[in-house]
Amino acid sequence: MILNRRKLLQTAAGTAAFSSLLRGDDTSGIVATPHFKPTAKRVIYLFQSGAPSQLDLFDYKPVLEKLRAKDLPDSVRQGQRLTGMTATQTAFPVAPSLFQFAQHGKSGAWVSDLMPHTSKVVDDLCFIRSMNTEQINHDPAITFCQTGFQLAGRPSIGSWLAYGLGSENKELPSFVVMISQGSGNVSDQPLYDRLWGSGFLPSRYQGVKFRAATDPVLYLSNPPGIDGTTRRRYLDDLSALNAINQNEFNDPEIAARTAQYEMAFRMQTSVPELTDLSKEPESTFDLYGPDAKRPGTFAANCLLARRLAERGVRFIQLFHRGWDQHTNLPKQIRGQSKDTDQASAALVQDLKQRGLLDDTLVVWGGEFGRTVYSQGKLTADDYGRDHHPRCFTIWMTGGGVKRGLIHGETDDFSYNITRDPVDIHDLHATILRTLGLDHTKLTFKFSGRHFRLTDVKGRIVNEVLNAA
Repeated sequence: MILNRRKLLQTAAGTAAFSSLLRGDDTSGIVATPHFKPTAKRVIYLFQSGAPSQLDLFDYKPVLEKLRAKDLPDSVRQGQRLTGMTATQTAFPVAPSLFQFAQHGKSGAWVSDLMPHTSKVVDDLCFIRSMNTEQINHDPAITFCQTGFQLAGRPSIGSWLAYGLGSENKELPSFVVMISQGSGNVSDQPLYDRLWGSGFLPSRYQGVKFRAATDPVLYLSNPPGIDGTTRRRYLDDLSALNAINQNEFNDPEIAARTAQYEMAFRMQTSVPELTDLSKEPESTFDLYGPDAKRPGTFAANCLLARRLAERGVRFIQLFHRGWDQHTNLPKQIRGQSKDTDQASAALVQDLKQRGLLDDTLVVWGGEFGRTVYSQGKLTADDYGRDHHPRCFTIWMTGGGVKRGLIHGETDDFSYNITRDPVDIHDLHATILRTLGLDHTKLTFKFSGRHFRLTDVKGRIVNEVLNAA
């Protein structure tokens, strides 16, 4: 199509309406009325990438000390598959945790001495010790946690929520991601942008990654020689051109692209204000720990997560890498725990004292657990642990979740679930339920099928939720 001045002027009225719609549409989702009464307005997901060892943090197994170095019984393994990293081992020596456990709070939750700050807030937490997943390797397992499917290409959970509910703040994205590198396994597996992608949903619902840099969001600042007025005029003209194509081709990605341009323009003001921590009192940094003053650390990202929650961002996800302890676990997990323990507990306390915890759901956990047997040589002060999808521990709090609860049990080896199993689809269904969404009804038609986050599975774990 040839575009001339007359054609542009003829579509001016439609263009204005188009631009106006886009500028105001970022706060709306497709679910006009929640399916249930919501108990949460937003989610902060503290994803511990690499898989924390439940045996060394939260799932206390005192019987293991008597079985140190003995081969894991076949009756426990039950022929379950192993990764290629330990499948050729001739022995599977039981490796008890080197760390001391104690019960804390009124709930009596067992927490190891790796997590002294978390142990102080256990009565605000709901531990799920019976998590399990279908995947045994990192990339498909993380993809499964993010999208409900082990193969890449489907929308992430944050994108589903942005699509379903929109945002409470038109000045910021509805889905924000931050990544930090832990001090444990510094060569941990990479994290790909597709993990917070929108898949087959319109691209406007993908996560926006904030960086630890002068410009937290790439390409947000105006280039040299362009001021705010010029940028506004440029976007208005670009919107007019996009409106013509939208009228002719009715491609939803045209509208999505224009909406993203508008969001970026608004973020030029909102993001610098968000990331400016100069007005935070010293008591805040004391709460989150010294790392909170270092951009890009897990502690700094937790503090930013609270600020994003205050501003109505729907889904905030922090990825912390470094939990993949195949070898040298005692040394590496000490570093990882120090990275995350104080800041995670501080986030819970900070949200609580500000009155935000009641309607903010916080989730802490990784993609699977670790084996009770040692990968490689077991010594008196060293061991490693392989991937273990059969059971692992996460915790949740806020947003309608019961506090001071321990849900699910595992056997004496933390190898098999003995009570109340919860899989990834169940977790997703439960998260959506707190936000007032029926996981079976939040769907999107693609390639002739109505897809959903929980695929064709998932049950709400009502046992961990307060009565509606």
